Amino acid sequence: MLTRCGVRLLAAVCLLMARSVVVTAAEVPLRIGLIIPLTGGQASTGKQLANAVKLYMSENGDTVAGRKIDVIVRDDGAVPENTKRIAHGLIVNDKVDIIAGFGITPAALAAAPLATQARIPEIVMLAGASIVTERSPYIVRTSFTLAQSSVIIGDWAASNGIRKVATITTDYAPGNDALEFFKTRFLAGGGEIVGEVKVPLVNPDFAPFLQRMKDARPDALYVFVPGG
Repeated sequence: MLTRCGVRLLAAVCLLMARSVVVTAAEVPLRIGLIIPLTGGQASTGKQLANAVKLYMSENGDTVAGRKIDVIVRDDGAVPENTKRIAHGLIVNDKVDIIAGFGITPAALAAAPLATQARIPEIVMLAGASIVTERSPYIVRTSFTLAQSSVIIGDWAASNGIRKVATITTDYAPGNDALEFFKTRFLAGGGEIVGEVKVPLVNPDFAPFLQRMKDARPDALYVFVPGG
């Protein structure tokens, strides 16, 4: 049985250990792996995000609650296979606490299983498909969903005298979201879809698609393509 002196000694040791843990945690930087497209078709989007991070840190510093923030930037070119490989390297080799960025939905989805396995947050700062946050309990989105903007423009078109619309959307999850939510609201407002074309994500030639839209003689075009 511990004596009163022994209890006090044990309590003192525990307090010192707790303080040591706090000090150690404060001394270790919080490492964020920022995975964004800096090359390829989505490079402009990734560069805007990278510049935004630099601007925020230049104005607010690189310390939060006494802990330094290290941002490790990696270029995935908006290629999901690259995203997955880079995320794995950041988690395993660089020991990041958070992965963030993700210029397109397929990239965010590629990293989701790794975030789940490693039990670290995945912060989606760009990708807008509604399914993204369903792919891991560790995903949080700080940007937007395509439904938000698509519903608004569908309502606006129907209430501003536009009756016939032709649509051109990129054939992947965000494009399908954009088309679905626009159509739902536009049709509900009395509009008509007179032409519907889905184009490939990579390097589409829009000329034949635009000719088909012209032949449909719409009052307006509804277009969704990813940034860049």
